Amino acid sequence: MSKYMIAALLILTGINQIRSQDPEQIVIGTKHMIRSHILNEDREYWVSLPDSYTNKASAYKSYPVLIVLDGNLHFKAISGMVNYMSSDVYRNWKIPEMIVVAIQNVDRRRDYTPDKIITVRANNTGGGDRFLSFLEEELLPALDKEFRTTPYHILFGHSLGGLLATHAYMKEETLFNSFIAADPSFGTWDSETMDNKLDSLTERSFERFIYIATANWGKRNIRNRDRHVRLFESLDSKCKDELPAKLEYFDQESHASVPVIAFHNGISAIFEGYGISYRDVQNIAQLTQHFQKLSDRLSWEFSPPEQLVNQIGYRMLQSGEDTDKSSAIDFFTLNVENYPTSPNSYDSLGEAYEANGDAQKAIECYKKSLELNPDNEHATMRIMELTERN
Repeated sequence: MSKYMIAALLILTGINQIRSQDPEQIVIGTKHMIRSHILNEDREYWVSLPDSYTNKASAYKSYPVLIVLDGNLHFKAISGMVNYMSSDVYRNWKIPEMIVVAIQNVDRRRDYTPDKIITVRANNTGGGDRFLSFLEEELLPALDKEFRTTPYHILFGHSLGGLLATHAYMKEETLFNSFIAADPSFGTWDSETMDNKLDSLTERSFERFIYIATANWGKRNIRNRDRHVRLFESLDSKCKDELPAKLEYFDQESHASVPVIAFHNGISAIFEGYGISYRDVQNIAQLTQHFQKLSDRLSWEFSPPEQLVNQIGYRMLQSGEDTDKSSAIDFFTLNVENYPTSPNSYDSLGEAYEANGDAQKAIECYKKSLELNPDNEHATMRIMELTERN
């Protein structure tokens, strides 16, 4: 063998060894591109899907959509936080699982300012409404086609992005249902501008939820903070009922450090009560009333989460009390009613009927679960045993 072939083999061996030592990547999202005819440009966005999205048994699920402005800055932190607060892996369940969509910037000053700013030199500010039209008329429909979405949309923005989020909240028509404005830059909203916006406000805004965070910049932030307080107090005075909103001041955070904590507190405020513990639920009436209150506050129907009702049902099945076993059927039936395409809801109801001695109804539930998920080995096994026994 020639020395050149030996050298070539050594090089190839080295390359293969290097490749074999490459670390496996951890993927938190995917990049996408959309052509915007409204903006007349291509726009990139990043998507992070919930843990359950690719699970075969969860193929029936659809998810709310969280739109994150300044996505290049906030995608990693917010995606991780949403995952931790919602995924079955962590059993935190403070918020529903959702699809996180982070918009990459092209010209944030143009896109995030709703009003034209008059300066000595020409500028391209005031494109906020066009950008919102891009989000609502082009991006959201594209997401609906590509992913399993529900039409509940949350808009997160920081600084100028928070200004745009607040502006969208105050519009007569918008496809967004809740808003998180992290230290919004209200520098262009003087008293006259804010009064005009408040005067044009309609009751539609009060069907939405808005969370506003204010950071401490010392003397530099007093005017901005005062504008936040003035807006919030004006909204509160105009709302006939309890204002679905929250204003929070962070005296230990700066404009740059506040977005992450503001998002956590904001999304927690929106879904306050969603993460109720199964130990605190005594009966179906209490549970349904609890989530009806949440739904009324958010002007959107949020059913009790399937995993929560499952926990309650199995707790009752395992208690040993006949009355609890009977109540378990009611809870699992509630899941079937709320999630009629979930194979697990019928499987659990089958177990409840089986525990209560009703083999025929148990078999019917297991068969329905198999229709929805032919790979459900548990349902197959229970049908065989119950059929042989009866």
